[in-house]
Amino acid sequence: MAQEQNKQSLGEHLVALRTLFLRSAAAIGIAFLVVFYVAIEPLMAFITGPIVERGITVIYTEMSAALMTKLKVAFIAGAVLASPYVFWQIWAFIKPALYEHEKKAFLGTFLTTVLLFLLGVAFCYLAVYFLAVDFFLVAGEDLATPMLAIDKYVGFLFGFVLPFGLAFELPVALCITTKMGLTNYEMLAGKRKFVILAVVVIAAFLTPPDVVSQIMLSVPILLLFEVSLQICRRIKPRAEATEN
Repeated sequence: MAQEQNKQSLGEHLVALRTLFLRSAAAIGIAFLVVFYVAIEPLMAFITGPIVERGITVIYTEMSAALMTKLKVAFIAGAVLASPYVFWQIWAFIKPALYEHEKKAFLGTFLTTVLLFLLGVAFCYLAVYFLAVDFFLVAGEDLATPMLAIDKYVGFLFGFVLPFGLAFELPVALCITTKMGLTNYEMLAGKRKFVILAVVVIAAFLTPPDVVSQIMLSVPILLLFEVSLQICRRIKPRAEATEN
């Protein structure tokens, strides 16, 4: 109940917040160590698979590059592995401050956000990433022999898939702004042509400079926008819902 949270002092809130951070950091740290000492080699093989299978040599150009890349990958994988526990800690911290209907709404929104992010990352890796890799390799095959530095390649991979995950959050963002009364169906539908232009421009910034990946990001985002419009049409702003 929200009343229970109101009874807590500022000090108790700070203690609870510190506990949240410490437990989350500990979980990520443990998961990082497990990944680094147990699973880093097969994980790196999985990451470099798309280029190794195409006969590309993977190299490193600095003494620390290979180790630092493994540490980076292990940390990201550890954070993903520990994320269910971290999310549970966040939910345990926020839950006492919410009323029952707010708990259901928050939990539903939170789970949808996570699901859409994972869906965006999976869509990118399975449907777009390999097309982009082939595009770049074909574009440069007559110019030079490809030998990719491992740190640059991993940075390219994460920089490629993460924007897709973030872009797939569009329905959640529009539903929240509509619920808050900042947007509505008529406003969004009337600005469709500007939205299309904005999506294309943002896709050009978020993806590598090739038309294929930009189109592959723009099309699903525009489809999600149209789906979001139909959802927003059925959402009542908070002020209207309160009056009713």
